[in-house]
Amino acid sequence: MVNFSGKWKLSKSENFEKFLEDIDVGVIKRQAAKMVSSEHHIQQEGDNMKVDVVATGAIQAALKLLPKSEVAKMPSQKGKKQDYTVGGSFTEKEINGEEAEVSTAWEGESIVETHKAKSFEYKLTRSLEDNDTMVLHLESPKGTRAKRIYKRME
Repeated sequence: MVNFSGKWKLSKSENFEKFLEDIDVGVIKRQAAKMVSSEHHIQQEGDNMKVDVVATGAIQAALKLLPKSEVAKMPSQKGKKQDYTVGGSFTEKEINGEEAEVSTAWEGESIVETHKAKSFEYKLTRSLEDNDTMVLHLESPKGTRAKRIYKRME
């Protein structure tokens, strides 16, 4: 079984802004998202996952682009925590402020998350390209595919 444990830092995004547009994230939030980076701190024991997503980079500068009313709707500006068992589900706040039900499943050596919010649904697939590269494949409801590529920090 693949193990995602470790600390991962975002190194590259492909088509992420178009993906955000497809899930109705406004232009100002999309611009802010481009300024922010992230790290994923993952602890995995079998099917049990603890994922701390830590916002890094120009988070404060990005938040200044947004009206206070929009910042209040967003998930924590410092990141988010996910604690789940693959095969189960959990809820989380999406970038647009909506609550989403997230179902998870193994698909080969990848973890697939299906995020269902009131106004959209998307798929995120977490996979290892090699021992030092984790890729989040995102697919919007309109079929746009994006990638978030992370490199192992330790």
